[in-house]
Amino acid sequence: MFRTLIVEDNASFRYSLSELLSERFPCMVIDEAVDGAEALAKLAAQPPELIFMDIKLPDANGLELTRMIRTEDTVSVIVVLTSHDIPEYWEAAFQAGANYFISKSASVARDIVDLVDYAFPTVCH
Repeated sequence: MFRTLIVEDNASFRYSLSELLSERFPCMVIDEAVDGAEALAKLAAQPPELIFMDIKLPDANGLELTRMIRTEDTVSVIVVLTSHDIPEYWEAAFQAGANYFISKSASVARDIVDLVDYAFPTVCH
């Protein structure tokens, strides 16, 4: 079973991402968190293979959360998602321990599917 956690406070974006992943990767088990506290609780209960992390969350900074996750988990693939596609965020994301950085743009769906196919070629299709 392949587990994914979406950490995103925007309900519309979270729903769209979950639907995209469910359609493209039907065996993927998708869990969601709307803030840092919920994300940490879900990570402790069942570590996923893949984490989509928003940078701006109601109670936490996604980059700090990524850094915290990396102190305990060096295996999960973390993808930072943000609408702020600037070099400073890219650099900060990778310094925090993210594996990938994707801008929330018009092409985000294709970018996400391509990234999952690349990083996890054996995930069911």
